[in-house]
Amino acid sequence: MKVAVSLLAFDFTDLKNQLMEVEKRVDWLHFDVMDGNFVPNISFGPQVLKDVSKVSGLYKDVHLMIERPHRYIEDFKKAGADLITFHLEAYDQSAEVLDCLKLIKSFGLKAGLSIKPATDPSTLRTYLALLDLVLVMSVEPGFGGQSFMPSSLDKVAYLKSAKVKENYNYLIEVDGGVNDQNAPLLKAKGAEVLVSGSYIMRGDIASNIEKLK
Repeated sequence: MKVAVSLLAFDFTDLKNQLMEVEKRVDWLHFDVMDGNFVPNISFGPQVLKDVSKVSGLYKDVHLMIERPHRYIEDFKKAGADLITFHLEAYDQSAEVLDCLKLIKSFGLKAGLSIKPATDPSTLRTYLALLDLVLVMSVEPGFGGQSFMPSSLDKVAYLKSAKVKENYNYLIEVDGGVNDQNAPLLKAKGAEVLVSGSYIMRGDIASNIEKLK
């Protein structure tokens, strides 16, 4: 099980020290990028990723919750992204989704797709063979600190079944309200990467991370 800590939950007045604290304990650093249009919040852009990349060697997992994400793929590549995930719901046409996936791959990056809680995972079938990661949102995207939606467990199970049946290579990631109570349930259903922000960064960081693995 990989654990990805969300930068959204960090105290930016103590960012460098907190990065050093999680550096040897988590597997990935998760960047929740929001534009105030696709979701009702604004977070940060490529410059923050670039600055963080100077002080952290963690794998950079970039989650674009933005409209027309293809416009920013090159910027995030240059800033240090290793993996870029965007939302299936960001485009109306499958051709647009495919073009964005191809663009990400053209920069030598891993490519992922994410779905909101209301989106049926079967809508991903067209793209599964092309993906390095599928991100199941277990809260409504836009804000940290929300409660986990149990309905995401069935989505994880669906994606795990499809992966095994068709021998796909994508990792199954879950983001939203992940904690020590639901982590075992997600793991049992087939989740392979757990994103957590608020749970990890409040209290004993080292202990909280260990409880997720």
